[in-house]
Amino acid sequence: MLKTQKVHIVQEFDFPVAKLFAALSEHENLRQIFAPMNIQRLQDGKDSRNGVGSARKMSLPLAPSFVETTLVYRENELIEYAITKGIAPIKNHYGIMKFIDLGNRSRLDYTIEFKGRLPLIGPIVKASLQSGIKKGLKKLKV
Repeated sequence: MLKTQKVHIVQEFDFPVAKLFAALSEHENLRQIFAPMNIQRLQDGKDSRNGVGSARKMSLPLAPSFVETTLVYRENELIEYAITKGIAPIKNHYGIMKFIDLGNRSRLDYTIEFKGRLPLIGPIVKASLQSGIKKGLKKLKV
């Protein structure tokens, strides 16, 4: 049986939650934290550009692409998304970004859960995501 992998990152920023949310809700800006991933917007959301139903295609060179779709969107509070299409080395991928207002500062509480399609894939992808996202968030420009 394949074990569920969990990436959990909490990071604070020296700018208000509205700026953090604006940066991370915009699909194209996610290149900053998922480099060298290529990210292409496929469709806008039902009620807002980046809201519920918005989708992005994500791909790495020489790897199959996949689609992530926004499932929950509460401005300046919460984004939840899942891989909804494509062949990825992982399955049951679900991401939750919680945005916490600290006045002139903000905090992101980011959790990703998934299973690898093969026994060793999950831990490898987990380590890569954990390291890459932490580095990317430290460089985030708003």
